[in-house]
Amino acid sequence: MSAQVTAVPTETKALDPRRWWILALCGLGQLMVVLDMTVVNIALPKAQASLAFSNNDRQWIVTGYSLAFGGLLLLGGRLADRFGRKRTFMIGMAGFAAASAFGGVASSFAMLAAARVLQGALGALLAPSTLSLLTTTFSDPSERGKAFGIYGAIAGSGSAIGLLLGGALTQFASWRWCLYVNDVFAIAGLVGAAVLLGKSTISRNVHIDVPGTVLAVGGLAALVYGFSEAATDGWGAALTIGLLVAAVVLLTSFAIVEQRVAHPLLPMAVVLDRQRGGSYLAIGLVGISMFGAFLFLTYYLQESLRFSPIVTGVAFLPMVAAMMFSSIMTTTRLLPLIGPRIIVSVGSLLGAAGMLWLTQLGVNSSYGLHVVPAIVALGLGLGAVFGAAMNLATAGTSREDAGVASAMVTTGQQVGGSIGTALLNTIATSAGASYIAAHAATIRATPAARQLIEARAAVHSYSEAFWVAAGVLVATAIVCGLVFKPGRPAVAQTDEPALVGV
Repeated sequence: MSAQVTAVPTETKALDPRRWWILALCGLGQLMVVLDMTVVNIALPKAQASLAFSNNDRQWIVTGYSLAFGGLLLLGGRLADRFGRKRTFMIGMAGFAAASAFGGVASSFAMLAAARVLQGALGALLAPSTLSLLTTTFSDPSERGKAFGIYGAIAGSGSAIGLLLGGALTQFASWRWCLYVNDVFAIAGLVGAAVLLGKSTISRNVHIDVPGTVLAVGGLAALVYGFSEAATDGWGAALTIGLLVAAVVLLTSFAIVEQRVAHPLLPMAVVLDRQRGGSYLAIGLVGISMFGAFLFLTYYLQESLRFSPIVTGVAFLPMVAAMMFSSIMTTTRLLPLIGPRIIVSVGSLLGAAGMLWLTQLGVNSSYGLHVVPAIVALGLGLGAVFGAAMNLATAGTSREDAGVASAMVTTGQQVGGSIGTALLNTIATSAGASYIAAHAATIRATPAARQLIEARAAVHSYSEAFWVAAGVLVATAIVCGLVFKPGRPAVAQTDEPALVGV
């Protein structure tokens, strides 16, 4: 495994005066992609009623986005390396906006589903471009830490922001504005990119690995689709098993091919570096728990505490604030001093403590006393993990591999979220059914008794999911503590200029 090297500019190297505006631009692009994983979810019931599609079709509004996004991320990262990050950023953002507008005017299920697939495909081009732009813009270690702390907070809290925005737009405007809102963001983003980013250059040293691309796209799509099916039809369904087996075969073949081709889609050196490999692992494992927390805590707030969609979104703000604070402080103050091993391990354990607090929720629990402390602990812990991991996930990569290294970050988060949703949903569903079966006699007594038992069964199912999510975070602390190298990251001097806007 190669040593971790973070590029540091020499004293004679001028810092780009536009760098903080570029950070805002990259954050906007990342927010668009992550936000759309949840903003449409809250609008789904209204969209379903408006377009009159079935419950079976409903899942494709979510799955269509996830399949295209997760399957095409590595290709999107390599295209950014090949054709220039400004070019792919602007194409991705403009295309994402066009797909969003297409979905906003949808008059049928087919139109809306097609728009979501197009959003996912263009998002897979946009997401790697944003992080690789950030990587090549910030070369000064102290500023890099602050920039990646902010970016990590946006990436980690984007789903919660999506819940807030989706609730507000659905409640006060229309479900269609959950799609139209991307066009507002895109206009600002495209103007900013045209003004701030330098000219894109085509890199002749980067080639598109066709066999690797086919295997990676097929394998990642089968993996995401398989976990999506597991969440709805169960782990024993024939389609679920077939998809997961296909994913294993395709991704194993991909790993073999990448070691033999002259120009691999994903050079093994990118993932076999201990610091980068540990970062991808941390992001994926934390994603399992984080998406589970958003899912079941949203259910609890709306179904048990009877919060409206917009109030539910507001209820996540303490978590978002804690995540932003922790991510920035971690990358600017702690990471240069003690390195990622302690930060990721302690952050994961703090997140696990927050999950364990949530296991104690009851039907009549208080938001202020029982929810806020837990989500603040979660925000502090997960913010530390995301800040450190995203900083190191792209550090030390060559110019030609910055895009694909960035794509691996989002791939880890996407796959982790798919696994978490499927795994925790299965556990929660089984736990709820078992609770009701154990209280069958009480349910038959009176309608009021039935209602109470069903409410308790729902909360019990969430608690079981939180227990598992806490276990995953404890495992994250142990595994990543073993993978990351001890001590602070190594630093090397370099005279190579920052690759702003390429």
